[in-house]
Amino acid sequence: MPANRLTPDIREGDDPGDVLAAERQHLTVSRAALRTMREHARSLSADAAGDWVSQQILQALLDERVEALADHPDAPLFFGRLDRSADDDLPGTIYVGRRHIHDESSRPLVIDWRAPVSRAFYQASPAQPMDITRRRRFGYHGGTLTAFEDEHLEGGDGDAPAASRILTEEIERPRTGPMRDIVATIQPDQDDIVRADLGLTVCVQGAPGTGKTAVGLHRAAYLLFTHREKLARSGVMIVGPNRAFLSYISSVLPALGEVKVEQTTIAGIVGQHAAPEDPAVATLKGDPRMAAILKRALWLHVTKPTEGVLYTRGASRFRVADHEVREIVASLRGTTRYGPGRAALAQRLAHAVLVRMEQRGESPDDRVQDAVARSKPVKQILDAVWPKVTPEQVLFRLLSDAEFLAGSARSDLEPAERELLTWAKPPRSHRSAKWTAADAALLDELADLIERTPSIGHVVVDEAQDLSPMQLRALGRRCRTGSATVLGDLAQGTTPWSTRSWHAVLTHLGRDSGEVTELTLGFRVPREVLDFAARLLPEVAPELAVPRSLRPGAGSLSVRRAAADALPGAVETAVRQALGREGSIGVIAPDAAVAALSAALGTAGLEHGVLGPDSTGEHRLLMVPATLAKGLEYDHVIVVEPADIVAAEPRGLARLYVVLTRAVTTLTVVHAHELPAALVDGSPSVS
Repeated sequence: MPANRLTPDIREGDDPGDVLAAERQHLTVSRAALRTMREHARSLSADAAGDWVSQQILQALLDERVEALADHPDAPLFFGRLDRSADDDLPGTIYVGRRHIHDESSRPLVIDWRAPVSRAFYQASPAQPMDITRRRRFGYHGGTLTAFEDEHLEGGDGDAPAASRILTEEIERPRTGPMRDIVATIQPDQDDIVRADLGLTVCVQGAPGTGKTAVGLHRAAYLLFTHREKLARSGVMIVGPNRAFLSYISSVLPALGEVKVEQTTIAGIVGQHAAPEDPAVATLKGDPRMAAILKRALWLHVTKPTEGVLYTRGASRFRVADHEVREIVASLRGTTRYGPGRAALAQRLAHAVLVRMEQRGESPDDRVQDAVARSKPVKQILDAVWPKVTPEQVLFRLLSDAEFLAGSARSDLEPAERELLTWAKPPRSHRSAKWTAADAALLDELADLIERTPSIGHVVVDEAQDLSPMQLRALGRRCRTGSATVLGDLAQGTTPWSTRSWHAVLTHLGRDSGEVTELTLGFRVPREVLDFAARLLPEVAPELAVPRSLRPGAGSLSVRRAAADALPGAVETAVRQALGREGSIGVIAPDAAVAALSAALGTAGLEHGVLGPDSTGEHRLLMVPATLAKGLEYDHVIVVEPADIVAAEPRGLARLYVVLTRAVTTLTVVHAHELPAALVDGSPSVS
């Protein structure tokens, strides 16, 4: 193979400058090859398809291919190199990158990080070199290769890989804008999760800064690569806590070449309903007992037939006795979903009529049976015995009719709980009802009882600890024949119905056999910051292991007290200090204080954005309501008035734990009120 064509001709002992020049040349060749691949994809025509529909489908596939081959100039095409000793058909040297790149002869210049041979880049160690003699990591600035770092594995000392300066710098690199991929920095325990089998549902308990969100996204990318054809048919869906979070993670999968993945929220799945509701009522509606209650409520609409069917055809009359109708209804009830059961009842009744016709010597065919099934006598029986209903009609009746609720609930609810659920002033009809977020999950449950919800291949659920059992059931239906990656942190549960057990979450998802794994080693949040936030764990999640961070972060934490009238000025000072450093800045405050603090920053001439529920904002400096901070991170975080964050909601300490762990470089806490007692331990840094 010629030098600088497939692999640079680099030998042990070569001058580092020459080595870097050769690797840069390989990058140049790879980038040119990627352009050629994209130009070739763009040149392909859908005209070869036989008809217009096929042309449209083929053109969409070609457009996706072109988009997947886009070159991101600020991202390196490869970040690692493996020199192999294995005697097989694979190249002795491979470059590991975000996607596969080949030259005009189809020879590989870069191997996709998801390919089996690339696993050694993440897993090889001196104790288990995996046929790798040397692992090389590359440092980049933008898209320019700036450095390399070698690790010799065969014959190396120790069990663990050597410390990598390039790896550490990449993890700690300041970031602005949306979340970026971690494909160059995946750790062995993260890689195990990423490459778990498609059929396995994995639940990841991840402390702040452990990369659980990135692991879930990379698993989606890995599964799409490994099971492309199957998942292209069945689909992959990412479910996040809100639109701001989805905007934050939106660029990760496209950067890995995956452009056709649905990203949504639980509200986007079950319905955008947001009428205000008492948290106690919402918690009860989210209780798993509601599943059985809803099922009874629906099937109570099926009543005992009191009349038979009389069908007239010309001068002939055909009768199906009432007892036979009752037998048909009884045989169908509970054996099918409500909607198909109603359709089946019409056909069964029609078949009974056809039997009468045949007994009289007639020879009716399928068209006659369909006509009977649609006839007025059959329709009258259907409407009386098995009426057509919508989820809204059933739920409206359940919440507005105390007697009907009691009959549906039986012994599942106490009288006080039934009273809590029943509307004090019911709307005039289901059409005028203002549904809540908790109602949305109940409506989705009813919809599935009426008509089966389609399943997709794989669902990634982030911040799953905040979902109610009924919301989890809604997600479980979406992967009934597939699998899931469940991500979250029990310590960050902030809803009144937050779970305390991942095994319970898997049960509600219908995935009892799923595996629960825990990530406790952090890579992004400085140790000083994480230890400070972890003082809250005995209060919010005493059963969890205390998280650890690889980054000492000396001097990363500052706690400042100010007089109440001087608080805006103290925040302004902290912001100006953060602006003097590199990276993004998030000022996280109680929701009620965001408007006033934003106005104060504006008066001070500090240009900034305010994070809303539908976007992350485009500013380097952002005002962030505490309730929207979950899942996000900023290089420098300024937390304003922790006591007010705690007081704003029932699980306020958990919310504060979330807020304090959003920082990846520095955390500044500015307060006028006393800090929560758990944060004050006599440390000189806390005032």
